[in-house]
Amino acid sequence: MGTPASFSPDRTAAEVAELTLAASAMTPEVTARRVRQRRQMYASQVVSYSLGASVLLLYAYAGAVEMIVPSLFWLGGLTIIGTFTVLSESGFEDRFTDHYLTVYQITAHMTLQLVFLLSVPTIGICFVSVLFLIFAFGTLRMTSRQAMTTWGLATAGLVTVFVFTDLPIGLPVATRLERIASMLCFVLVIGQCSFLGLFGSTLRKILYTRSIELKAAYQRIEELAELDELTGSYNRRCIMRLLDEEIAQARKTETPCAIALIDLDWFKRINDAHGHPIGDEVLRTFAITVFANIRPVDRFGRYGGEEFLLLLPETEGDAAARILDRLRMIIADLDWSAFSPSMRVTISAGVAALRDNDNADTFLARADSSLYSAKARGRNRISAS
Repeated sequence: MGTPASFSPDRTAAEVAELTLAASAMTPEVTARRVRQRRQMYASQVVSYSLGASVLLLYAYAGAVEMIVPSLFWLGGLTIIGTFTVLSESGFEDRFTDHYLTVYQITAHMTLQLVFLLSVPTIGICFVSVLFLIFAFGTLRMTSRQAMTTWGLATAGLVTVFVFTDLPIGLPVATRLERIASMLCFVLVIGQCSFLGLFGSTLRKILYTRSIELKAAYQRIEELAELDELTGSYNRRCIMRLLDEEIAQARKTETPCAIALIDLDWFKRINDAHGHPIGDEVLRTFAITVFANIRPVDRFGRYGGEEFLLLLPETEGDAAARILDRLRMIIADLDWSAFSPSMRVTISAGVAALRDNDNADTFLARADSSLYSAKARGRNRISAS
């Protein structure tokens, strides 16, 4: 007659989705939400037992059971609910992965139904029908092992009642009032089954939504793991991996490939004169400018400090030098007065085109040699090899 099913299926399903998908670490917000959801579930159980006791009261008025039965049933349900409420409010339930303690709740509610099945067998079908509802709720939360355990306990109880006793398990329908009470018994069970259907449907929808959100979160984590936090360009590990991929792709398709090592001229002086926060803004502005002036197929990453690596697929050495010279002029023409009235920022770059015998190390070494040459010749220039 009573059931642990919650009448708030959307919120409870969200919590199940969280248990399935979220990390084990608990935050105060998650803990508070769990407590709130358990309160809603326990309030729903109080309503459920109250309705069940009302049906038993009709049976009592019809003379099918003793008048004390509804009160005892209601008090028994409240005792179970009260016990788990105390455990919830004390934080005890939050120690467990299944913070609803589903198996223990199911066992307690099932035991109560079996006790009244033995005590009042003349309306025993009412209590048996609720067992289906209890287990329907439990299967949404239990593992296979837990389900087998509780099923075994239920089987043992039912075997005891049906095989080892001769109790007349029935459903009284002799009078109009008994028929109404029996009808209401099944109406309540069917109604709560409907809520469980909504519970399961909402659970599937939220799990699907959470899976999409989780994929997006993983993708974002992967992106962040590849990006330099300050400039938004690829970090060294990622740009080096992309360099290997570009070399392999160029060899496979027999297309040209070029790279450029770019260095901000006299960047240490900028940090010394204006401070590291201004230096960070200069690096960030430089990176944004580069992103705005390269092709979608190009790859740009921070090689280290104020040095950056630009990958130029399907680009000959001469064309790469022209691209870098245009970038050099754009950077030199930028208005840096927002950082300091006297500030001027320029770049030097070493360009290298891929050769047949190149690997990543030799490719980079030639670009680095060209960069050294550009600096030796006075900076703010491009050198190619």
